[in-house]
Amino acid sequence: MSEPEALSLIELSSIAVGTRAVDGLIKKAPVTLERVGTLQPGKFAVLFSGDVASVEQSHEEALRIGGRAVDDQILLPFVEPTVYRAVLGRIGDWTGDTIGVIETSTLAATVEAADRAVKGASVWVVEIRLGDELGGKGVTHLAGELHDVEAAIAIAVDKVTRADRAVQSSITPRLDDELRANLQRSTRFWGGEG
Repeated sequence: MSEPEALSLIELSSIAVGTRAVDGLIKKAPVTLERVGTLQPGKFAVLFSGDVASVEQSHEEALRIGGRAVDDQILLPFVEPTVYRAVLGRIGDWTGDTIGVIETSTLAATVEAADRAVKGASVWVVEIRLGDELGGKGVTHLAGELHDVEAAIAIAVDKVTRADRAVQSSITPRLDDELRANLQRSTRFWGGEG
């Protein structure tokens, strides 16, 4: 199965309005629902994909229906394939010289930051985590050479920082081997072998 051309993620403050918006976006154009449901703290999110024109039409319809309940949103017309795979939970390679972390207050900002980072510098996505186990926040782990990770973090943070989004980042050159081994098993505190 090949990755889709486009990806949309919409977060809403209302579960009721979110449900109606998802029904509307599905009926508007042929898209694939990747994820849909509630997350903490009492929010609703939908992630969907497809060809650019269909995703754009459905995205606009969901924003129209969602109205003031839309907390944040992102439409990526040509999503980077590794970002798409990471959003769906596929873990990448932790062996880069340097690890960069971008933490955001919204899921949409996290996905946008990851996409901008890999398109702007020679880095790869190791992992993207979205939602409930993070209190509704998102986090992206990137890997690569130090100068590339520095450039990627700068590009991503500059792009996603807004007054209504909290963004934190860090760069760790020459990641300790014991820490790397633990992160490779799981970035969740109670994650076991996740």
